[in-house]
Amino acid sequence: MRVGEVAERAGVNVETLRYYERRGLLPAPDRDPSGHRRYDEDTVRLLRAIKEAQAVGFTLGEIAEYLRASRRSASPSEALRVRMAAKIDEIDGRIAGLRRMRGELARVVGCACDSLDHCTCGAAYLARRGREAVAPPAILHVTNGESAANTLRRTALGGAVLSWQDVLHAGPVPAVPRAELRRRRAAFLSACGWGNRREILSSLEGRDDQLRRAFAGRVPVVLWFEHDLYDQLQLVDVLALAREEGAAPSAIVVDSFPGKPGFHGLGELTAAELETLWPARGEVSEAALETASAVWDAFGAPEPVALADWAVRGASALPLLGPALGRLLEELPAPGDGLSATERTALRTIEAGASTPTAAFLGAQDLEPAPFLGDSWFFRALAELGRGEARLVETADGDELPTPPPLGDGRRFAGLPIRLTATGRCALAGDEDRVELLGIDRWVGGTHVVPAAVWRWDPDRQRLLAPT
Repeated sequence: MRVGEVAERAGVNVETLRYYERRGLLPAPDRDPSGHRRYDEDTVRLLRAIKEAQAVGFTLGEIAEYLRASRRSASPSEALRVRMAAKIDEIDGRIAGLRRMRGELARVVGCACDSLDHCTCGAAYLARRGREAVAPPAILHVTNGESAANTLRRTALGGAVLSWQDVLHAGPVPAVPRAELRRRRAAFLSACGWGNRREILSSLEGRDDQLRRAFAGRVPVVLWFEHDLYDQLQLVDVLALAREEGAAPSAIVVDSFPGKPGFHGLGELTAAELETLWPARGEVSEAALETASAVWDAFGAPEPVALADWAVRGASALPLLGPALGRLLEELPAPGDGLSATERTALRTIEAGASTPTAAFLGAQDLEPAPFLGDSWFFRALAELGRGEARLVETADGDELPTPPPLGDGRRFAGLPIRLTATGRCALAGDEDRVELLGIDRWVGGTHVVPAAVWRWDPDRQRLLAPT
């Protein structure tokens, strides 16, 4: 074939083909007696393969490197797998970066600040050319996440808003110095796909520093939290820091709202509705600060004995904390089936007809008295049940569940047809033990649950069972 025919069949122009030759992507063609380049079907196929590799994100330099390696390798398919895995890691990093960008943009859009002097949104930070706020805010509002934070910024209450944002019910929270704890949390969250470790660490450091500066400057700090596990652990964290700094913030902590019988949290309230809670704020008592500090220590302990004690007897100074700690302990394997409450609820919703991870998540939310788990964390728990030969859940085609978001394709995972396996039905019936089937590697605060040290929680008897 002549050059024009090859280019047309491969879907490139002639100059592109010659450029690929100069880059060494294509072998030098043979020439006919008159000196014209002659190509064969192999060239067309290679050109198409190069274009397909470009379409999924490989640069020409990476393609050239792979082609050189494959010529030297006794196992070119293995060389390609290695490079594909590296490319997936790179794409995951870009996805995490885009998520951070989206979150910051949402934060700026939701900001209603009338001054750049103390606002914490990205627009104000850029306007100050990266400098910290030149003047302290009149008030610092601290809340659970950006949904409630953005609404607080739209109220007439004034001040700055700090989103605490850490899923303390997931991953390691050991009793170590604060700087080391931030490093461990950043490493865990990064490994889960939520962004670059250094950037997450910087965010956690900035969060703590902003709160400490407010305490040191005697800025009024008002905590806005609700009753679920996610919020109660954050509240304990903040109050333990407050006691360490010798500060006494005010707090608005709610488990209901007038006219909302299905109230789940502050994030579902309007700015006007949040303002109605303002008169109910009260200074956190010394007893509440002492309780929070003691619970925080128990939460980070390598054994959950003290934590179980707090869950059973509760805390009068923090009345919503006991039930939340009880729900936390239900993330330990249960006696008999080895399932956590999240896992058991997931299996039950699938057994009842939920045919996709999204449907299972929504069904599980309906069964939670105080929903606390985001969809990505639920999908992570579900994916752990869907791996290995002894898996409890699988795709409708009988395969393992793929990697969940944010490391995997979120849209694909959310809509994937799924079903219980026969083993899953046995586990749900209590005839199999999830830990024995799948193993376990889970943190509950500072307690690391592994096959050699399986702490269990009996929710019916409110009893902690030590490893045997």
